[in-house]
Amino acid sequence: MKKFNIRKVLDGLTAVSSSAASPQTGNRENDIIPETLQSEHFQLCKTLRHGFPYQPSSMAFDPVQKILAIGTQNGALRLFGQAGVECYCQHENVSAVIQLQFLVNEGALVSALADDSIHLWNLRQKIPAVLHSLKFNRERITFCHLPFQSKWLYVGTERGNIHIVNVESFTLSGYVIMWNKAIELSSKSHPGPVVHISDNPMDEGKLLIGFECGIVVLWDLKSKKADYRYNYDEAIHSVAWHHEGKQFVCSHSDGTLTTWNVRIPAKPAQITTPHGKQPKDGKKPEPCKPILKVEYKTTRAGDPFMILCGGLSYDTVGRRACLTVMHGKSTAVLEMDYPIVDFLTLCETPYPNDFQEPYSVVVLLEKDLVVIDLAQIGYPIFENPYPLSIHESPVTCCEYVADCPAEVIPALYSVGSRQKRQGFSQKEWPISGGNWGQGALSFTEIIITGHADGSIKFWDASALMLQVLYKLKTAKVFEKPRCKEEKSNTDIVDEDPFAIQILSWCPESRVLCVAGVSAHVIVYRFSKQEVTTEVVQLLEVRMHCELNEVESPEDGGEQASAVSTPGTSSSPLSSLPQSHPSTSSNNSSDGQQDNVPCLKVRSSPLKQSPGYQVELVIQLVWVSGEPPQPITSLAVNSAYGLVVLGNGNGLAVVDYLQKTLLLNVSTAELYGSTDPHHRQPRSPRKTRQPSAGFCDGNDSSATPEERCKSPTSDSVARVGSGSPCNSDEDSKQKFIDKVKSKSRMISKTVVNDFAKISWKISMIGDHKDDAKDNSFSRSRSSSVTSIDRESREVITSFLFCDSLSKKSEMVAVPSLWFGTSLGSMLAIALTVPSTLEQRMQQPVGIAFCGCVVRLKGAILRMAQLDACGALLPHVYESWYEPNAPEEERERTRIRRPTSPPSSQENQDCQYAVVCSEKQAKVVAMPSQNCIYEHNITETSFVLRADVVMMTAGVCIACFCANGHIMTLSLPSLRPLLDINYLPLTDMRIARTFCFSNQGQALYLTSPTEIQRLTYSQETCDNLQEMLGELFTPVETPEAPNRGFFKGLFGGGAQSLDREDLFGELTAGKASRSLAQHIPGPGGMEGMKGAASGVVGELARARIALDERGQKLGELDERTAAMMASADSFSKHAHDMMLKYKDKKWYQL
Repeated sequence: MKKFNIRKVLDGLTAVSSSAASPQTGNRENDIIPETLQSEHFQLCKTLRHGFPYQPSSMAFDPVQKILAIGTQNGALRLFGQAGVECYCQHENVSAVIQLQFLVNEGALVSALADDSIHLWNLRQKIPAVLHSLKFNRERITFCHLPFQSKWLYVGTERGNIHIVNVESFTLSGYVIMWNKAIELSSKSHPGPVVHISDNPMDEGKLLIGFECGIVVLWDLKSKKADYRYNYDEAIHSVAWHHEGKQFVCSHSDGTLTTWNVRIPAKPAQITTPHGKQPKDGKKPEPCKPILKVEYKTTRAGDPFMILCGGLSYDTVGRRACLTVMHGKSTAVLEMDYPIVDFLTLCETPYPNDFQEPYSVVVLLEKDLVVIDLAQIGYPIFENPYPLSIHESPVTCCEYVADCPAEVIPALYSVGSRQKRQGFSQKEWPISGGNWGQGALSFTEIIITGHADGSIKFWDASALMLQVLYKLKTAKVFEKPRCKEEKSNTDIVDEDPFAIQILSWCPESRVLCVAGVSAHVIVYRFSKQEVTTEVVQLLEVRMHCELNEVESPEDGGEQASAVSTPGTSSSPLSSLPQSHPSTSSNNSSDGQQDNVPCLKVRSSPLKQSPGYQVELVIQLVWVSGEPPQPITSLAVNSAYGLVVLGNGNGLAVVDYLQKTLLLNVSTAELYGSTDPHHRQPRSPRKTRQPSAGFCDGNDSSATPEERCKSPTSDSVARVGSGSPCNSDEDSKQKFIDKVKSKSRMISKTVVNDFAKISWKISMIGDHKDDAKDNSFSRSRSSSVTSIDRESREVITSFLFCDSLSKKSEMVAVPSLWFGTSLGSMLAIALTVPSTLEQRMQQPVGIAFCGCVVRLKGAILRMAQLDACGALLPHVYESWYEPNAPEEERERTRIRRPTSPPSSQENQDCQYAVVCSEKQAKVVAMPSQNCIYEHNITETSFVLRADVVMMTAGVCIACFCANGHIMTLSLPSLRPLLDINYLPLTDMRIARTFCFSNQGQALYLTSPTEIQRLTYSQETCDNLQEMLGELFTPVETPEAPNRGFFKGLFGGGAQSLDREDLFGELTAGKASRSLAQHIPGPGGMEGMKGAASGVVGELARARIALDERGQKLGELDERTAAMMASADSFSKHAHDMMLKYKDKKWYQL
């Protein structure tokens, strides 16, 4: 019977409805273009999460499997093995993970959450799943302890009681240690929460219980009573055993360590204050900060290690967090960059009753993970192989390039390897568990991140891994003020003036162009040779939009209006590159800033290492006291040698080969007489633009985490509430005065977000009902819309291509397409000299082609298809060494593709794909007839759209503000995928979400983490093979040898039959109201997808036992049959003997 496929039926229905609803004009020859992409080629799923766990709260380590687990405050788990083996999973409840406990070498993990629930995770499958959960109803969990090779978990609570959980069944035992029985009459008040539980290393029947108030109890599990009680005046934070079980150490809130002999509870054997000043008169040392944790580890050959965090003196104000390592008579204080969350000492043995032999310390910081080598002098740190430095400076933008040229990654790695720090430990990374996945993607991937400090990082993202390749610091180009007093009054941002806003990268030519928040653009070329640039080439551009004002070059401007009538070639006056980068502040007659850039380019020689080297710096300058508008779009093309940038004033085209300005024109002038929009002359403003002034006065004191976050919907709405949307002139004047007073206190993120998204905020008043359900839509209020109406038409996207931009053209010519925030797509034809010699001497010609097509909403993406519906690759020039001799450069410079397409008369041979935040259109070229049209969304808007290459064809991928991810076929624009994936709750997602070829996408899910996902069915099918394995079969090390005399006279480790003590037969059942058992949601499904698991192992063991029992039964039956046969034979033999007993031989 043939399988029925409902998705193919839906494809047919959507194709019919789409074509029926689309306006069809012109010829329809593209109906015969076959489309290979269908809905079954798409499926959405998360792949990996990279970066440092955001807001970590706990940590655990499996010493046999060599796996590290980190829990976070939002209920996430991150598991790390060797380099390239990472895993992310999330609890259903978004509560902080307060503690983690491995079932050592069992492939399982127990997590305790702040909502008083504990969970058992199965790590024997590639995607871990929860097998069991237990929710406590009446008591708060404060501490958990799982002894090595035990299935009984001790759970301490806020009331001071200790409950015991069977990890296999996740049920409570009837055995309970009540706080009042533990302390008896030693204290008249409640001892407080349980802060520590551990069993004696030499006697599993003795349990050490630490209460917050300072009382420690040694509890005998068999006799159910306290053997000893130890009292100290200061609160306890942690307890650590000596491996012989005769001593333990407590850390206290006054910065002291108390060492206790187990059999002498009267007073501590020793009291030390590691960082306290010892008075000479023998008095008690001055109190210090609390010692939050202490670990006591022994070695066979030398002195034990005492490792602790905290305990610094109170007079060390402003000192960073420290980890103290005490070894013998030496004390090393290791300063950390961030506060310490937790630390663990890694030891050679998992057995607590043996010499520990510590070899390293894992320190979990608020924003970093540090591993210290204890075996080398000076305690060097290990080089971290994980991509945990994404947030080294807050990420401000991302680009994702899949299927890039294979030679790019080795080239970046070769120059990036020289940037690595020195002084790391020479030993191998100690967290070395797990195995890599077997499968791999067949294409290379690169992620580029721009940061708030002006740095750019290139990451190799191939094979579901992430490794930093190269780091570029753009701030080196500019002069840095030594102090705040030296800051120029021309800055438009107080915080992070070098922050990266937009990236444009050509992987084939390796040309990189970046735009920053200070209205600057830098063009970089890749070189393998080191050079010293005596003078950085600088080009200053004066962009403004005054329709009632004509400015001549003699008035101090570096440019003039490029053209008066569209459609004619232009040769605008070009601003020459500055002979020296320093610029003095030019003030107009009324004291306003004029012709002054926001940043000062360095005047000293710039040494540029191999890698990306500065080719040209472009800066927008102040105009008549008004700062430059933020750059909203950017593109670079190596085949033409051009850079184009756009903002709210218009666009500028720069020739980075000749270092000249080709075109500087406002958007309105590009339309000429065909301008469809009614524009009024705009009077000059004497203050900064609203998009750079909406900032709370307290924003300058924001933390780096807050600065890297985008404004939420509430803050945007709050910003808009003060806009001049009322007709009341007084309110409007107050608003302008407010902008004047606060224009100096401007946040980088506000500039960034308003520059990219403010033009999207419109038309929401027609959808008031929908605004109630969407938190992001609330930010698109009418008050903010007034800002948009007040602002100019913004340039939102660019595309360099060889196209038929005019209806009369027969041969494709170099062109520049650009889209605006009002939905217009316009074109400019370029005349690029053919030879290299002419290209360096003759200017590039420019001719305006007018408006090609108009859409609803701002234009986000444009692309070209050929006559067969295939995506036309962008034109580029292959990479060559820019510092090589001239002859060698000319020999290696090749333009791709070499032959632009041509058109026969009255026949279309190209298709323009245009996508806006509301709809998509396919336009035939050169006839400019709209062939297909599709309305993407009515109630929301598209944040990111890309035309991407899949294995089976080309499609448009869209991410909407309502959380939907959609794909549309090309050229017919049939919906292929529509999934409600992620509602936009943070502007960070809008700023960093990006699609790439082969069905890949990513976004910044937190300030420190990148989430990768795929919308390709092929990748989803192969994901299990590509993911690494956390659990690998490893033999548990042998237990330490007790020795002859210890075995003969006792003194070795005493075992305990916990099953007999805590089982239901002896301890009874626990109260049902105390905790509720919840079966894990991933139990059965996880077992099906796993090659082996905890339950699977038990099931196989039971099957094996059944088979063994069956075979034993069959053996018993055969044995019984043989015995019966033997008895029968014996009986017959006896009868024969009796028959012939008395007869002679001759009578036989």
